[in-house]
Amino acid sequence: MTSTSIFSDMLQTITDRGRKLLAFAPRSPTAVGASDIEHLCELLLSSRGEASGMALAAQILDHWSRLNEPGQRNFMLLLFNKFGPDEARLDAAIESYRADRTPSAMLELHQAAEPRRQELIRRLNLAPNGISTMVNMRERLLSYKIDSPELEAVDADFSHLFASWFNRGFLLLRPIDWSTPAHILEKIIRYEAVHEISDWDELRRRLAPADRRCFAFFHPQLADDPLIFVEVALTKAIPEAIFDVLDESRAPIAAQEARTAVFYSISNCQMGLRGISFGNFLIKQVVEDLRREFPKLETFVTLSPVSGFANWLSKERKNEHSELLTAEDKSALQALDGIDWVKDPKLSITAKEILLPLAACYFLNAKTHQGRPLEPVSRFHLGNGARLERINFLADRSDRAMRQGHGFMVNYLYKLDDIEANHEAFAQRNEVVAAPPVRKLLRQDRNAKKVAPSASNKNRETNKAASKEPTA
Repeated sequence: MTSTSIFSDMLQTITDRGRKLLAFAPRSPTAVGASDIEHLCELLLSSRGEASGMALAAQILDHWSRLNEPGQRNFMLLLFNKFGPDEARLDAAIESYRADRTPSAMLELHQAAEPRRQELIRRLNLAPNGISTMVNMRERLLSYKIDSPELEAVDADFSHLFASWFNRGFLLLRPIDWSTPAHILEKIIRYEAVHEISDWDELRRRLAPADRRCFAFFHPQLADDPLIFVEVALTKAIPEAIFDVLDESRAPIAAQEARTAVFYSISNCQMGLRGISFGNFLIKQVVEDLRREFPKLETFVTLSPVSGFANWLSKERKNEHSELLTAEDKSALQALDGIDWVKDPKLSITAKEILLPLAACYFLNAKTHQGRPLEPVSRFHLGNGARLERINFLADRSDRAMRQGHGFMVNYLYKLDDIEANHEAFAQRNEVVAAPPVRKLLRQDRNAKKVAPSASNKNRETNKAASKEPTA
């Protein structure tokens, strides 16, 4: 039995004892109304006993799990309306701090400003399997707040606590290979968000060869459920297309011959943890592990999808005052509409001449209202200190890749000596660090122009549906 199982069994034993100490018996979930759950939450906040507190937390989460969708939404609204800061205590703390700005007055102001639901969430986490239920709870919350924007305050409390509970210091990096237990491998197939794994044979091709690696982060309380994983190809050179990596007929190389590590798929697994950053730690940790195992590795690079280029270009084509597309560009693009130009060599050359400079403009100049790159995958890797190394035309011909990015994929280079400087350039100045060949792709008349996003772009980023999406 693992230490995690022993700890879980111990929590369950304490919880069972706590139930016996409580004066009430569990009621049918269908019979529990909003006032009952509110009463249980107040009892939990006032509880001082460890066993009784765990039993109350378990009962609340059990009731919540059995509620229908309107009931679960109402629970989130209950957290917002009834479990905010203690206003009387906060007002008193504000007045006290204004009168005498002592450290103790500042501490009281800080504690009084904390919403009561933060402590409630902490105590709910004491229940057996509490953290798993809380992650599911936030996944529902992300969908509810689209129509109930006031729930943003509740989500902020979940995010604040999750950032601590899923701190890098608590995470375990584990290799995933063909000997990994089947129930975990099944989740790798299910969670893959970038390049679909169609069956077990395909999974074996990604895990079993000597020149393939996969790593995942796990949390001690979610020991069999990965948080995020990365698939790595060990190659001799930087690939220009995903076919070069996933080709069924390719001949594997000896891992010791590899000089390049290619991160070709990074998938977030838990939608309830969206916005909690793991990927930056994951890549850096995997780089260190690979360097120890293969000292001759020289290059660490991604082969990343493009999720927003097609949408951005569509808006530019509709913009009568576009500063980026000339009338000739629009005419040429229109001529390609409705034609399967991918399979025609001549038309593909024409498409490349038009699309490649526009893609460079998108990656280098298209910005959000905050001045960040419009492409979310770029924000992730540039924020980690990578360099935009290469833009690859028709690198992924899958339906989704053509629909979202007109088939483009991008290499982001992690040059270890430059990571910190690149990160600072991006974090402090929103600078997109790019290789000279990428910058040369910009046509002279488009160079240095900044693209302001429309309000719909901003809303699209803010109001993404809680669905499985690729990280990189």
